[in-house]
Amino acid sequence: MDLFSRYIVAWMLSRKENSKLAQQLIEEAVERYDIKPNSLTVHQDRGMPMTAHCYLDVLSDLTITASHSRPRVSNDNPMSEAQFKTLKYQPDYPRRFKGYGHASNWCRDYFSWYNESHYHSNLAGYTPQQVFTGDWKTLAEARQKVLDNAFNQHSQRFRKRPVAKAPPAVVEINPVTDNDNDQLVESGVNFPTLPRFIEKTI
Repeated sequence: MDLFSRYIVAWMLSRKENSKLAQQLIEEAVERYDIKPNSLTVHQDRGMPMTAHCYLDVLSDLTITASHSRPRVSNDNPMSEAQFKTLKYQPDYPRRFKGYGHASNWCRDYFSWYNESHYHSNLAGYTPQQVFTGDWKTLAEARQKVLDNAFNQHSQRFRKRPVAKAPPAVVEINPVTDNDNDQLVESGVNFPTLPRFIEKTI
């Protein structure tokens, strides 16, 4: 998932989970979107596939920074958790899939809907695709014209001139603050969300 737009850039369905599949997914996504070196940070959990040396070596070769969830913090990636909830609360979400084909077809329909037709409350009512492509700006202009017309015709109904909302300009997970002692590596694989333990002398 692209953090800024909530757009699902790549997904994979498999009967098993391992580092080779994670490696395949990230390599195909990098190629599909022509990701430039030193321009991407991947935030992920600490599952075995995501911490395996062969997977981290691939990220290093692609100069992708790896940001991992903090230990024992279950909600360290709230955007992904919110998307999982949206998925599981779909009216047609089956409690159990009949087989791989059933799961594959359902996921394909779901991710298509999520990206293209899900008007996201945290994106000011735009879809992930509209924010990912930048099309939301044209739509925002159209919304603003409608609001301006409504205000000009019935200003007494408004406390002030309405403004079309925009998606957040900045989105972060575990933002670094001035109080943090973490030293972030600019490229390659690192763990920027891990606290730096400083030995205290008594």
